[in-house]
Formats: sequence, structure tokens, C-alpha cells
Amino acid sequence: MTRARRTAYVALSSFCCIVFIGLCAILSGAPLLFPSLGPTAFLVFATPQAPGASPRNTVFGHLAGIVAGLTGLAVTGLLTAAPDLTHPSWPRIGAAAIALGLTCAAMAALDIPHPPAGATTLIIALGLLHTTPQIVAVLAGVVLIALLAVLINRLFGVPYPWWRFAAEARSPVASRR
Repeated sequence: MTRARRTAYVALSSFCCIVFIGLCAILSGAPLLFPSLGPTAFLVFATPQAPGASPRNTVFGHLAGIVAGLTGLAVTGLLTAAPDLTHPSWPRIGAAAIALGLTCAAMAALDIPHPPAGATTLIIALGLLHTTPQIVAVLAGVVLIALLAVLINRLFGVPYPWWRFAAEARSPVASRR
């Protein structure tokens, strides 16, 4: 694929993916569309053969981010606190630091790298999305983008796994365990 065709493919695939998820968000009234889906879309369409782009890593990476974000909120007593990005407090900084550390540790330990999950964990830990319906919507948005990545990449003949690449099972991180 030429650079121009690849560029158009990445741009149009990302665009269509976000429009579809945005439409689903409008129809459902749920926050299915959130900031870390942007880098996920880039990853799954610009570098579809990278381990971090696989549906497995996309889903489990974001799931690790969600769980870690909620853990950071719980540990610091901020589960029900309103977000406040303009006046950072030590508990909020602690929640963010705990969440990011746990997310990175989980992705490394489980060999599920997906860098955009670091943004998801901060979205949760900073309290931007933290209620049960919001968390369910975030998970639904992640599953939607993973499914759309499989469908779009396969439709256009781009090599992309249904769940994960066989090489991921033999990655250097996995072999060091």
C-alpha cells in the first residue's frame, strides 16, 4: 500500500469508527465516546500488526486501566467525589499515580501492552468518568472499537487478528516469566 493510500485508510477508518461510536453514544445517551479511543483508533489502523493493536490487548489493556482507575479512587476515598481538574489535590494526584502505576504494572505482568489504556486510567482516576453506568459505557466503547477494528481491517484485507497474533504468545515479555 502506498503512503498516500495508507494515510487515507488510517484517516478514513479512524473517522468512520469514531462517527459510528459517536452515533451509538447519541442514540444510547451513554458516554461511549471518550478521549482514549482516539489513540486506540490510530493504533489499530496505523499499526494493526503491532501487539498493542490486537483486540485482546485493546480490551484487556483498557479493562486494566478501568480497574486500576477505580482502585486509585477507592484507595484515596474519591469514588464519589466530583472531578476537579483546575484545583489538583494530593488525594487526586495519589489516585492518578496509583492508577497509572497499577495499569502499567498489569499490562507488563499480563503481557497486554496497549498505551492508550494509560489515558483511560487517568480519565477514571481523575473522576471524569467513574459511576457504574459510565464505566459500563467505557467498556462498551472499547468493545465497539475492537470489533470495528476487526471488521474494517479485515474488510480491506489488512492483516489483523480476530483476537491476538500468534507471535504475542511468544513475546519477549511472556518468555521471561
